[in-house]
Amino acid sequence: MRVNATAVGNFNRIRVEPVTGSIGAEISNIDLRDFDDEIIAEIQQAWLDHKVLFFRDQELTRKQHVAYGRALGELEVHPFVLSDSEHPEIIILNSTPDSFQAAEVWHSDVTFREAPPLGSVLFGRVIPEWGGDTCFANMELAYDMLADDVKEHIDGLYAIHSYVKAFGRGMSPDEQAAAREKFPDQKHPVVRSHPVTGNKILFINRNFTLGIDGMTADESRPLRRLLCAQAEKPEVQCRFRWQPNSIAQWDNRCTQHYAVPDHGGQNRRVERVTLIGDRPY
Repeated sequence: MRVNATAVGNFNRIRVEPVTGSIGAEISNIDLRDFDDEIIAEIQQAWLDHKVLFFRDQELTRKQHVAYGRALGELEVHPFVLSDSEHPEIIILNSTPDSFQAAEVWHSDVTFREAPPLGSVLFGRVIPEWGGDTCFANMELAYDMLADDVKEHIDGLYAIHSYVKAFGRGMSPDEQAAAREKFPDQKHPVVRSHPVTGNKILFINRNFTLGIDGMTADESRPLRRLLCAQAEKPEVQCRFRWQPNSIAQWDNRCTQHYAVPDHGGQNRRVERVTLIGDRPY
């Protein structure tokens, strides 16, 4: 079983403390308003080691949030979610008592695109006094924990990913057809490889996966349920307790996340920049 607590790089400028044995590390001794190439290189290494990084007490403006994201890679603009008018790279995820929302399903972001995102940097602007944590799952370890016969069965299979389940609700048939013209369904390998480490990753999620190529929905349903349930194992997870001015930064290629919807009656506003990725292989 692959664990991350032992995968610790050499760091001169930042302090890295693993959160669990499988995923996540808290990064300290850093102010993300002031970084240089050496600090970014160390953050990139820690990100590969631990897949999700957490930062506390980062008083970033939106402009500084975008600047830090751009230091990690090229940023995308989300096709469906409300963005900041001045900084379209920032999407706004705002939950209020009158408009409660939470991504309460295990998923990777925007896998309906030909090239799903590399990762995201999520900043906590308004945080409830309690509740609203985010959980993360290591999908490399989720793959490792599968039985050998299941691994053999899914290697070479492709899953069909679509925007419809998550963003098609409420659209008229004409609106859905226009969106599908712009964002056609994609076939991504059920087991993808990380482009940097080469590690195998279980790349299927409930939010965007419609089925398995070459199977009917009924035929693929038991397999999809089995694979998606791997993210629900505590052995592959960590859980982040938000505070104001906290950051969660995840590698979207090899993780899934789940926003816990237990902050009803309280405002929660988080803002995200997302890095452009590559086509899974």
